[in-house]
Amino acid sequence: MNLRKLSLSLALALGASLGSIGAGAVYAQDPAPAAMAEAAAPAEAAPTPVEAAPAEAAPAEAAPVAPTFNEGNVTWMMVATAFVLLMSLPGLALFYGGMARKKNMLSTLTQTVGIFCLIAVLWVVYGYSVAFSNGNAFFGGFDKLLLKGVVYDANGFFVPTGTFSKGVLIPELAFAFFQLTFAAITIALIAGGYAERMKFKAVLLFSVIFFTFAYLPMAHMVWWWPGPDAYTSPEVVADLNATAGYLWQLGALDFAGGTVVHINAGIAGLVAAIFLGKRTGYGKVQMAPHSLVMTTIGASLLWFGWFGFNAGSNLEANGYAVLAFGNTLFATAVAALTWFFAEWIIKGKPSLLGILSGAIAGLVAITPACGFVGIEGALWIGIGGGLGCFLAVSFLKKALGYDDALDAFGVHAVGGIIGAILTGVFVDPAKGGAGYVTDGWVGPAFGYDSAQIMIQVKAVLIAIVWSAVVSAIALLICKFTVGLRVTEEQESEGLDIAEHGEQAYHD
Repeated sequence: MNLRKLSLSLALALGASLGSIGAGAVYAQDPAPAAMAEAAAPAEAAPTPVEAAPAEAAPAEAAPVAPTFNEGNVTWMMVATAFVLLMSLPGLALFYGGMARKKNMLSTLTQTVGIFCLIAVLWVVYGYSVAFSNGNAFFGGFDKLLLKGVVYDANGFFVPTGTFSKGVLIPELAFAFFQLTFAAITIALIAGGYAERMKFKAVLLFSVIFFTFAYLPMAHMVWWWPGPDAYTSPEVVADLNATAGYLWQLGALDFAGGTVVHINAGIAGLVAAIFLGKRTGYGKVQMAPHSLVMTTIGASLLWFGWFGFNAGSNLEANGYAVLAFGNTLFATAVAALTWFFAEWIIKGKPSLLGILSGAIAGLVAITPACGFVGIEGALWIGIGGGLGCFLAVSFLKKALGYDDALDAFGVHAVGGIIGAILTGVFVDPAKGGAGYVTDGWVGPAFGYDSAQIMIQVKAVLIAIVWSAVVSAIALLICKFTVGLRVTEEQESEGLDIAEHGEQAYHD
């Protein structure tokens, strides 16, 4: 009897030793001391093999299971993120740089590159947390500073986040870096309004303030929600909706950034242009682009990268991504031709800059609608975006007398407003649209109500006011701290030399 007890004790001790070695080898899964004590208790209490038998027959605790990611979706999100990076560097940099005057080429490039890198760092430090974590209807919290809890979970697995389909997951880290590129290009777009006359110190300070108090809350208001898998029954819908961003709660539709990116940036560009005043010699000396070749290369890269911007916003490589991709291609071509022929009819000659500007206007206008509308909607949004932006750039700017140097307002704000409102019209399935969820994501079931148009108008107005107020405050802070505008002498010399000590060209 003693020998049997001794054999049992040795077996139990050996099993416990091997178990502890196995647990220590699993990454980030070491049990807490209390859990180890609880696990050991039944073995210590077993006096005989007969009494120990039921414990041996009890089911073992299930091992943690890693979330399942579709490799195609993950690959697409990495590619889409790289596409959006290409939009900024070198796409936007060359597009803006070519439209600037020769003496400000490098200044324009430096602003785009500098802003992108600055916002990328701020996004990781606190931006993602403020935009995409629980807080209130306008701001998130600080739980995800430095992407804490975004990379690995407690079991050492990559943290998943939902897409727009129930049960479909991607790594949250992929979503975080995809959104990083959105934030960076938005702040860089504003430079089109203040180009060729703003101090670089002011550029950086303004970018930090606007990013923190305009971009992040807009992103939170429009895109923060619990995700489709949280909506398990009609009883939970109201409580879950109350945790979402303000504009999401209103039901505003913005597939890829009409309000968050384009209206936000375009209004800021207008406010900056008004605060700074006109460039020296504006209306008297030649302000034409110095290199339409550079602008053509930049515009082409923007169009290419925009497929990642729009189709990537679906977060999955499925039919809706294809719809967004196709609408982006078609509406852009429509808008480019619309601007081109409108200019030809009104001004007598079709220009390369006109067709390029029309293409960008089409890209902007289709952005909020790309995954919601059908081909008919893309056609009319392309026409509306191309014509509306042409009129704003050609006539509204002259009538109101503001110097929006590279047409940040005329293209991005005006195009974003047109696209956002028309999204509410052409999302209607009767007009070829996809509809939107009407049952609180429980099903989900899809439908349409004409009230969506006024919801879109409200979202546009909120974006305009929010951006304008934050921009004005940020510019005032810059003015009374680091200064806002370069001297007339520096402006005459060109910001390449005056601000950066470099030249793009050596004649």
